[in-house]
Amino acid sequence: MIQITLIQIDNYGPWTVTPHPRTESDLQTMQSRLYSDLEREFGILGGLVFFNRFDNLIAVTNGINKKQHERIQDSIRNRYPITISMSVATAETSYEAQKIATKQLQKTGGAQEAKRKEELIIDKLVTPEESLVQIAHIDINHITKTLTDVTSAYDTSVIVYDVIYNLMKELKNVDALSFFIGGDNFMSPSNKVNEETLTNVLKIVDKKTNVTLKAGVGIAKTAQEAADLADIGLEDIRAGLTDKSVLIFDE
Repeated sequence: MIQITLIQIDNYGPWTVTPHPRTESDLQTMQSRLYSDLEREFGILGGLVFFNRFDNLIAVTNGINKKQHERIQDSIRNRYPITISMSVATAETSYEAQKIATKQLQKTGGAQEAKRKEELIIDKLVTPEESLVQIAHIDINHITKTLTDVTSAYDTSVIVYDVIYNLMKELKNVDALSFFIGGDNFMSPSNKVNEETLTNVLKIVDKKTNVTLKAGVGIAKTAQEAADLADIGLEDIRAGLTDKSVLIFDE
């Protein structure tokens, strides 16, 4: 079972223009700082946060309890001019868990309603015995030689974002999530997606985007541990230690 926490800034839209429109540079700075702080606070506890749309973030939080979520909310309130609401859910797949978390939070009020503030809705916390996180770390083969060093920076980004768009669509079809994490790297909480299915997804995206993808997959009790194992698998592929495009490591 995977545990997903949906994090949403409270009443953010109205706040950005009250009492007058705030400068875009200040808003972008605050959003990036918030992501950084949440990544650090959840990361200390073994979780992993993905920025999603910045005002909405999605975290894999196996092993993180209610009190720890509350402490993170308190920390943000004490250091920021905004507050955050959270919704926690568990399921067999990451896509299903985020759907449950989203519906729970929507029931407490709209994202731009002033009355909704620092909600913490928990459907269920995963137990240590049932906790399982599968993370795929995906990247583009030889991007430095084929794109970064020969194509303009912006044109390279167009290709990278085309890849994440297609990965998000294809992985959603198998009940997994996918996020851009910088450079040519993508990360997918992918519980219940086996090696054959993930390989087929990568081949579909390869064909649609004219790149070649590879993935290391880690399976562990927490998101951090799973991501570390996924990194090891990806490094083995990069080093030519296997001819597979997907390599799975289990703790």
